[in-house]
Amino acid sequence: MSVKNQRHFFLRCVLTLALFTSTAEVQAIAQLTGTTSIQSLVLLVSMAAAETTNENGDIDMDSLGLSLAELFDLEVTIATGAKQTVAKAPAVTTVITAHDIEAIGAKDLRQVLNTVPGFFASHNFASWPNYTIRGISSSENQEVLMLVNGIRMNHSDTGEGGGLTMPALHAISRIEIIRGPGSAVYGADAFAGVINIITKTAAEIQGTEVGMRVGNLDTENAWVSHGDTWNGFDVMLAFEHNTTDGSGGIIDSDAQTIFDRMEGTNASLAPGPYALGRRDYDVRLDIQKGNWQFRAGYHDFEGELGAGATEALTSSISKQKRFNTELVYHNPTFTEYWDVTTQLSYLHMERPLHLVLYPAGAFGLPYAMTENLNYYEQHPRLDVSGFYSRFDKHLIRLGTGYAIDDQYKITDSLNFRDGQEGTMVDRSDQSDAWAPEVDRDSWYVFLQDRWIISPEWEFTAGIRYDNYSDFGSTTNPRAAVVWQPQPNFTTKLLFGRAFLAPTFDKLYIRTNPLGMGNPNLKPETIETWELAFDHQATETLHFAFNLFHYDIKDKMLYVPDYTTELIRTAQNVGGWTGHGLEFETRWKMTSKSSLLFNYAFQNSEDDETGKELGNSPEHQAYLRTDWLLFPNWFLNSQINWVADWSRKPGDPRKKVDDSTTVDLTLRHKNINKNRWNFAVGVRNLFDEDVHIPSFPPDTDGLIYIPNDYPLYKRSYWLELGYKF
Repeated sequence: MSVKNQRHFFLRCVLTLALFTSTAEVQAIAQLTGTTSIQSLVLLVSMAAAETTNENGDIDMDSLGLSLAELFDLEVTIATGAKQTVAKAPAVTTVITAHDIEAIGAKDLRQVLNTVPGFFASHNFASWPNYTIRGISSSENQEVLMLVNGIRMNHSDTGEGGGLTMPALHAISRIEIIRGPGSAVYGADAFAGVINIITKTAAEIQGTEVGMRVGNLDTENAWVSHGDTWNGFDVMLAFEHNTTDGSGGIIDSDAQTIFDRMEGTNASLAPGPYALGRRDYDVRLDIQKGNWQFRAGYHDFEGELGAGATEALTSSISKQKRFNTELVYHNPTFTEYWDVTTQLSYLHMERPLHLVLYPAGAFGLPYAMTENLNYYEQHPRLDVSGFYSRFDKHLIRLGTGYAIDDQYKITDSLNFRDGQEGTMVDRSDQSDAWAPEVDRDSWYVFLQDRWIISPEWEFTAGIRYDNYSDFGSTTNPRAAVVWQPQPNFTTKLLFGRAFLAPTFDKLYIRTNPLGMGNPNLKPETIETWELAFDHQATETLHFAFNLFHYDIKDKMLYVPDYTTELIRTAQNVGGWTGHGLEFETRWKMTSKSSLLFNYAFQNSEDDETGKELGNSPEHQAYLRTDWLLFPNWFLNSQINWVADWSRKPGDPRKKVDDSTTVDLTLRHKNINKNRWNFAVGVRNLFDEDVHIPSFPPDTDGLIYIPNDYPLYKRSYWLELGYKF
């Protein structure tokens, strides 16, 4: 990072702190510590909350979150299926609680995930969520396995993780995240990471909560949730509605701008906004009794398509309707030595796409080139697993399952078919349709052993075999050694292998010359080594640090046909190699303030060319502070810094500019005996100009969006909630 950018980042941090820190406070700390005022100012910012409820009943910081000691002992299930502390879990994990989500004032999953080290969440060209973990990503977003209560949400056609239709934030209890491979436990697409969103239960709500949020960009948000016991059943029901015009910055030149110059037309709609508007409805139901639990969810989404399906600004619309249901039986004492879980689930997705490919006037045509695509898919699954504890010092887990991926209906109509230009023509089920209606079934079996060698040493090993009816089988192992020489210090050495399943698009698409399917594709694989350290240095200071290295083989890429550059077919070619580090700390400096800081570095390159992959930042840093300003008044600040974002090989443009964004949330609780909850917030306080990279040049050297995709400008909001 250049000296100029370092100064820019530091200045933003100082300005943010200066909003809440008086000169007298800084000078006082300087006198006590023997530091300069600037050093003391930086020291003062590292504060985050911990004070107990006072005698007046005022809400404090500890009542809203976890202490550092509790965080060190926080349990997760995502690593092995069994509860283990984050420190001893055989994976690099992160837990985000409902308290964290509330504290930072997040309005969508993207904002939540950007608090995780090594994780960059943004949008792709079509404004769909795009997640980068340790430099690994694609426009389809297949490399991250998305789970809701342990049920996979990834689409069969593109592999996309369904980030558009995740549960609304107010229904989320916690989010458990693995950074690294997870196929030995979860199978396909647990490649760069796994995200499991766990929704709330009746016990967590205990009553009725209602709320609303309004802000600029025509943003409106309303929610209601209820949790209670009815005839012996614990019942939770939640509903949330969100809408925003979501406009990003302005795209001043697009693909049609280039074609206008070439064709002598004037059809481009640029300059125009990077369209991020959306509307959501989300409903969640949870019913529990004894060993049984029933969950259901419905999400209805409609949104704009960013820069357009062809990087030409148009009025394209994407819709998604997702319904999922599951029935879980969990008996921890099924027999003396067996803890058994059975999960029967069903997922249905409907995804209509109204694609205006080019505006009216493009290529001399009097009409806008339009295609309507509708995908329908369903996924019934059965999963059975159990822990066996008969052997001393061994906890063995066995599991098996069966699933069907059924893309049972595709409708396709367009108005630019040869001989029928300007008229919408249905070509569903015809030879030139976008994609065929296909299905596949798969089954798996896995074995895992957690061996407690001694109080200080644990060894976890696992292996999973997956068999698919279309592309064949794959086997993925894992191994982890965990050493805890002291109760407050843990070291982990981790190895894992994971795979990406070839998607229906990569296998069967037949009418897109730039993305033709190949039924002979093999799974893409990754092998990852990690060395991690976790240290609770004091009661008020916690550190975590890890190193990683990965090798990706059999990359699934679209490769030009040997006879022409105009046709590209999915092939297994080449590989990627990456390495990096991640550091995080939590520091409670006083009883009324605390800090969370993390930093991540990654470098990844193409094995064949030796060049950097590009399109992902090498450096990221995140700083969060929480302050108890007055009784029941809480202030949260966030600083996100993203730097050294190189281009893909062959892209002559300069690097994407570094960015530093600042967010503030002020919240007042315990109004009228903790019934009312009031908050105000601002995102991107200094109105930073933030861009994410557009596609590199095509085969003719054309860059359709030369100045990249501009993200959200400054936004502000007001929130009011009531519980009864």
